[in-house]
Amino acid sequence: MIIAGLAFYLFAIIAVAAAVMVITARNPVHSVLWLILVFFNAAGLFLLLQAEFLAMTLVVVYVGAVAVLFLFVVMMLDLNTQVLREGLAEYVPLGAVIGLILLVEIATVGGSWLLSPEMEQVRGAVARTDITNTQALGNLIYTDYVYLFQAAGLVLLVAMIGSIMLTHRVRPGVKKQKVAEQLARGRTVEVKKVPTRGGI
Repeated sequence: MIIAGLAFYLFAIIAVAAAVMVITARNPVHSVLWLILVFFNAAGLFLLLQAEFLAMTLVVVYVGAVAVLFLFVVMMLDLNTQVLREGLAEYVPLGAVIGLILLVEIATVGGSWLLSPEMEQVRGAVARTDITNTQALGNLIYTDYVYLFQAAGLVLLVAMIGSIMLTHRVRPGVKKQKVAEQLARGRTVEVKKVPTRGGI
């Protein structure tokens, strides 16, 4: 029990410190690397909650795919961080207000989970031990929240298309294949019947 508590505080402190470094690092590549550290520590917290499936999903999907994609996009865009940081102090009060609102919302959701009498049966359903963690999560997602799950997939699709459009730039002097112009030219190869042993 003491080891679990120490592990929780270790993962939580490192995750919070790495999250602060994500938004304060001057180099965007360093921010992505700090984000990967946040994901690993969050996976450790999921393991302490006995949510092994979520922990492995966080490592495989977010660290193995999303964070690496962020890293490549940041390196491809060649962002000018000096221009992006101009006027940053003007938005600090607005960011603090939005952060406070999000904190109140999270506290409200957590308080309703702990104090609401309707949540007793939900907590009892979650505490069942006759089904695995993955099966319980699948039953919840694909029955009660299937439409929200599909909506999240559409949001990710739109984000993927947007990232492709951001990185797709036309550079002068770079030769590219233009399929539409090639097809519009018509037939450029003439097929001739060559007799056997006759040559052309």
